[in-house]
Amino acid sequence: MLPAEHRMRESAQFERTVRSGARAGRNTLVVHLMTRTDPGPGPAVGFVVSKAVGNAVVRNRVKRRLRALMAGRLDTVGDRSDLVIRALGPAADADYAGLGRDLDGALRSAGRRLAERGAA
Repeated sequence: MLPAEHRMRESAQFERTVRSGARAGRNTLVVHLMTRTDPGPGPAVGFVVSKAVGNAVVRNRVKRRLRALMAGRLDTVGDRSDLVIRALGPAADADYAGLGRDLDGALRSAGRRLAERGAA
């Protein structure tokens, strides 16, 4: 499970990350990645799973899977990172391994875009 200190809870933090973070998408999800200027307890991760994904049971299953996947990947993002993962409709039918592959690919792409932004 994703530790509580790494969960994003404030809507302002969600909004800031989505608006100014580097974005990378895959078939089942979109990742927004941003580097904070203030030190914190480590990376903060937020999840957005709308009704377009499915009913409450399906949305909760997708959120649980994404939380579990991110718990194992916290060390791959920087300590000052804010990350928002937005599930898309096909996430409802994706298996755990497929979600993991999409998440890994989107994290790599968003990290690359964030690095390019900083170098420019």
